[in-house]
Amino acid sequence: MTEEEKIFAGKMFDPRKQELKDIKHKAHIACQKYNTMDEYDPERSPIIQEFIGKIGKVYYFQGPIQFNYGSHTFIGENFFANFNLTVMDDARIYIGDNVCFGPNVSLMATSHPLIAQERMGLDDEGKTTLAEYADEIHIGDNVWIACNTVVIGGVHIGNNVVIGAGSVVTKDIPDNYLAYGNPCRPIRPITEADSKKSLILPEDMEHFSYNLKKFEK
Repeated sequence: MTEEEKIFAGKMFDPRKQELKDIKHKAHIACQKYNTMDEYDPERSPIIQEFIGKIGKVYYFQGPIQFNYGSHTFIGENFFANFNLTVMDDARIYIGDNVCFGPNVSLMATSHPLIAQERMGLDDEGKTTLAEYADEIHIGDNVWIACNTVVIGGVHIGNNVVIGAGSVVTKDIPDNYLAYGNPCRPIRPITEADSKKSLILPEDMEHFSYNLKKFEK
């Protein structure tokens, strides 16, 4: 098996193997380029398509961004990420449509053995052998993940979920729930009682008409 095939099979792999370093280097260079460009530069946004696994037609990354592989991440339509998005996509990461990330969100689809000797070693040439394994992350449609949240590998976040600020998501979150905390846990269902459409000024009703359609039955 190749090192990349080992990742997808859920087996141990060495992230320092040249095969994986070359894949990551492409994403790292692209992110570096993206982060140095003006946010109004029309050539900035297409850089994402150079290294990402798949993404919809409508998306915006405020930047700075850092993807580990990029090619292991698959994003739906109408995506937004605020400042300082970090994506450790050693395993595959799937993100649905209409997903919004606050600042400093981290997706961590990778891990190391807990036993120290299994985690790191030195070969006969004095080179480090580093062991990793990785579990996928799945994020549904219409999800908002608020600032300073960390999502751990193996987690499934359902549709229409809101993850509160500062959360560490270590377990699955069901559809239609507000969840927060460290560790993050489902707090309560999101209902019509949470609507804020009364805050829309009359002159802005037309502008927000597409948002209001989501509340109509």
